[in-house]
Amino acid sequence: MSPKKPSKKELQKRVEELENKLKEAEAKAEKHLSQLKYAKADLENIQKQSQKRIQDVMERANGGLLQQLLPLLDEVEILATNDAEKDNLVQGIGMVLKKLQKVMDSEGVRVIEAEGHPFDPFRHDAVMEVETSEEPDGVVVEEVRRGYMYKDRVLRASMVKVARSPKQSEEENQDE
Repeated sequence: MSPKKPSKKELQKRVEELENKLKEAEAKAEKHLSQLKYAKADLENIQKQSQKRIQDVMERANGGLLQQLLPLLDEVEILATNDAEKDNLVQGIGMVLKKLQKVMDSEGVRVIEAEGHPFDPFRHDAVMEVETSEEPDGVVVEEVRRGYMYKDRVLRASMVKVARSPKQSEEENQDE
């Protein structure tokens, strides 16, 4: 026995049902696509607003720092145009330097201590090794250029000369 074939009327009814379901699915898909487009546009707007806020905060912070530096600029200009004696110029530059150091301190910038401390490749940049028996190996014997930290980040590493014992260099010469 074979299954009964559906009648033409039943087939048309089934096709109509399937077409209705297809229309419903298409409408649902169109609605979801529209919602997705709106969500994407909202996300792009939020990203643009966040970038603008970040930029505004950075500009305000930079403006505050620059405002602190303006008096120093004024004083350097006065020193540059003044026909003062050498001693007065040196004294004036010393005063400007102290004020600049205060500004740096207030912003969280501090000097990296180097001389007499063990060499730290994250804070120091070795430019030379100096043979000496006065300091142990790996100790900074001279600071060539001062380094600075900003909070916990290295702004600029210190350029340093590092101690190396004469024994070590003699051993290397013997190995060759």
